[in-house]
Formats: sequence, structure tokens, C-alpha cells
Amino acid sequence: MTTTAPSPAARLRAAAWPLAAAAGTGAVVLALHVRDPHVQNSWGVCPLYAATGLYCPGCGGLRAVNDVTNGDFLAALGSNALIYPAGAVLVWLWLAWLGRRVGFSVPAVPQNKYLWITVGVLAVVWTVARNFPGSPLAP
Repeated sequence: MTTTAPSPAARLRAAAWPLAAAAGTGAVVLALHVRDPHVQNSWGVCPLYAATGLYCPGCGGLRAVNDVTNGDFLAALGSNALIYPAGAVLVWLWLAWLGRRVGFSVPAVPQNKYLWITVGVLAVVWTVARNFPGSPLAP
């Protein structure tokens, strides 16, 4: 039994949604580069912060993306240190999605429930730690 590889056109059609998501993400990153989120209220305020005065795990994320696009990688850590691990996971998820669509292999994202429980607990610890007065983790 022989199988033929999908044509380039078929692969491109299969990759349409992942590529559209990448293009949309690129547009958002470009917008964050052009319109500086370090300027107060340029992108609004985090709803949780506005309602409670508490930082969520994502607070400072827009500033961190802007810092990365400006090449200021240490400032990105100060804005939101989760930028690098979250970015790596998002790229991995995107590559796995693209791979499933076009037929190349990417190591699967772990489905171990204890891993994801640990990630959730760490997100809660991160959120609590960055809300202590004077915390260096605050954005």
C-alpha cells in the first residue's frame, strides 16, 4: 500500500487556521510595539486591578510584550516574569496545532493532570506573591 504526501496546496489549506492565528498574534504584537502600554491608560486597565486593586497573573503582560519587541529583555522580566515561560508554552501549543494540521510531529503537550494542577498552584502562588506590599514581582 502506498500513500502519497499531500500536495503543497492541501498543506497550505490545512495550515490556514494556525497561520491565521499567527498572523493575528503578529498584528497584536505589532500594535503593542507601536502603541506603548507603558503610557498610562493607553490600553485601558486590567479589570481585576480596576475592581480590586490586585494584580492578576497577566498584569504587566502587555508591557512585557512591548519590552521584548524593543529588545529590552530584562525590563520584560520586571513587567511580568511569566512572559518567557508563557511564551514558550504558547509557541509549543501553536507548533503542535500546526503539526497536527499539516502532518509533522511535535512532542505532545503533557496531559498529566498533576502537572497542570502544579501549574495552577504556581499561578496562584505567583499572584499572591506579586500582591504583597513592596513585592519586586509587582508590575
